[in-house]
Amino acid sequence: MSHIVNVAVQTPAHSAVGELLSYRSDEPLLPGTLVRVPLGKRELLGVVWDAPSAPDGLPEGVELRSIAAVLREIPPLSRNWRRLVGFAAHYYQRSVGEIAVTALPPQLRDMTPEQLARRLAPPKPAKPKSKKAALKQEPAIAEAAEPAKAQAAATPDLVALSAEQSLVFEQIEQNSGPFLLYGSTGSGKTEVYLRAAQAVLDANPEAQVLVMVPEINLTPQLEERFVGRFAPRYGKESVVSMHSGMTNPQRLKSWLAAHMGQARIVLGTRMAIFASLPQLTLIVVDEEHDASYKQQEGARYSARDLAIWRGRDTGAKVILGSATPSLESWHASDPEVGRYLRLNMPSRIGATGSGTASLPKVRLVDMTQQPKRAVFSPPLMDAITERVQRGEQSLVLLNRRGFAPVLFCADCNWKSDCPHCSAHQVFHKGDRTLRCHHCGFTQRVPFACPSCGNPDILPLGKGTEQLQEELERLLRNVQRPDGDPARVARIDADTTKAKGSLEEQLAQVHAGDVDVLVGTQMVAKGHDFRRITLVAAVQPDSALYSSDYRAPERLFCLLMQAAGRAGRDAQYVKAQGSHPEMWIQTHDPQNAVYTALRKHDYPAFARQQLQERLDAGMPPYAFQAIVRADARSQEAAQAFLSAATQVARDAALPHLDEVFIYPPIPMAVQRVANVERAQMLLEAGNRSALLRFLNAWQQYLHWLRGLPEHRPLVRWLVDVDPLSI
Repeated sequence: MSHIVNVAVQTPAHSAVGELLSYRSDEPLLPGTLVRVPLGKRELLGVVWDAPSAPDGLPEGVELRSIAAVLREIPPLSRNWRRLVGFAAHYYQRSVGEIAVTALPPQLRDMTPEQLARRLAPPKPAKPKSKKAALKQEPAIAEAAEPAKAQAAATPDLVALSAEQSLVFEQIEQNSGPFLLYGSTGSGKTEVYLRAAQAVLDANPEAQVLVMVPEINLTPQLEERFVGRFAPRYGKESVVSMHSGMTNPQRLKSWLAAHMGQARIVLGTRMAIFASLPQLTLIVVDEEHDASYKQQEGARYSARDLAIWRGRDTGAKVILGSATPSLESWHASDPEVGRYLRLNMPSRIGATGSGTASLPKVRLVDMTQQPKRAVFSPPLMDAITERVQRGEQSLVLLNRRGFAPVLFCADCNWKSDCPHCSAHQVFHKGDRTLRCHHCGFTQRVPFACPSCGNPDILPLGKGTEQLQEELERLLRNVQRPDGDPARVARIDADTTKAKGSLEEQLAQVHAGDVDVLVGTQMVAKGHDFRRITLVAAVQPDSALYSSDYRAPERLFCLLMQAAGRAGRDAQYVKAQGSHPEMWIQTHDPQNAVYTALRKHDYPAFARQQLQERLDAGMPPYAFQAIVRADARSQEAAQAFLSAATQVARDAALPHLDEVFIYPPIPMAVQRVANVERAQMLLEAGNRSALLRFLNAWQQYLHWLRGLPEHRPLVRWLVDVDPLSI
């Protein structure tokens, strides 16, 4: 007997193909079963989405294609996982098939059942070359078979919790959450995560824990902590990682371990929110404020928000942790709102978990009172020099890589513009190239101005490469305590391209081989640098004048996180007779962002920002979505968006009266890779009204794109809860 099964398949973008495709199967397949199905001339991976039905009722003359193969070696994906995917697709305005399939490991998408069977087959034991070799092999086999109880005996001694940590842990144990763990940098949030994970794993032999971090470069550091704590107890295979920096075979191995229940703890970036974890009991989102949790390509989902939804759906506890929470999470944890339970850890702890480390003193340098064109003010250079001579380390932050943002000709005003984008090409002095950081176009630096022939083309602005060069010049006569010259290093996206280079450079910093570290935001958060006692932000003011209303929040978070790198080891600071400092060079020292930062007063900053948001009707007091159109011309992109607005009004879509649609405008960088981009903002006071409107609008957007007058359109997309406008 044949059956009809509905399968979630990744269909071409904007194809308007239905959410699920129907196929014929010779056997009833359980929902969640992985199958290979034909689509056009290709064969794709799909997920059986619901229970099979009888073939009765098909329209006359309709003949369904048959399922090509079933991946029987993998147990069906759980109902909870399918519910997560379905919710994400509905909320973020994407197809179920796109979310479901892209959530699976890339290598799995191309595997046949035969290839998968070979991949899952246990390795054949190597034949010993002699009896003597066989005897040598036996102890290793016996050791591998030791019971978990014997491994538990090797569990490392636990670090004693501080009074604040103990109180927070008790609250997590006694309440259901979700929790917002608001702890200052260095307050020991990671130890709370470890204790919470251990509690659920000890209570349930099948329980699984998901721990998410915003950046790939933070995963190895956290992995080391979790492996050290849990591998002796549950085995080295109990902790796996999931992030895009892994190879496809590594990602498949980790996914299978989580799906089969072998992995007890999964550490990963935002993609890990879709990991198949049948016994998920605890979710931790570290640095929950970080924008990296929001996907910026394809399905624009927020892993942090999906973690909250997944926890509520499965009954898993959710801990959001940050020293600078997002304003949305801070508002949700207000006792009057009551969506999250706020837990506070305001004090720093020392390197060994005992003793208290002080927060760095924030010093503002008014650059209007300093020598013109000075990259580093004299007081800051004196402070850095003093640290080098005492054997301490300094961190210099500038969130702009390269040598200079643009090359400039003073004679004819030529600038190093990208020929394919409405942006400048950045000057990289190390390899004498101009690079566009939007489309990747690269060319050699010209010997003279391409416009007028002037040989004196000059760099404008500063990048991390220039800061490193300037520091090496200013510190060339400064010596470390051992008599060696000061060493300046740089960590950014340009210096960490090679595999393993980031780990190698971080190891040099931890070993004390670097005196001054220059870097972008990738070194400003999460890292536990024990010898850094001074952090300096060189040019932070540009973020204050952004048109994006979230810019002050992002700047405050970045600077406060960066300040947290200084003075993390109380014993080291005391032994040095030192004091941690955060230096900020600014032309606007009276700005409210810096005023709150000087006091390390995030609550005051949050109150001020939330009041501004409330007065202006901005999130979290309103809900937003952006519709973006990419076309071959700006006129075509805006024409599509204008037509979309008109068709919504003509069709009198549901909740139209509750949604305000702004006129279309060009994006800040309106042309990238020769594609013009425009956007249109939608706002509503009610989340449900906005989503229902968007869902009803989808079919009209698909229809509009097919009209001849909109053929220049490249693509359109909807971004719900956008982080930048």
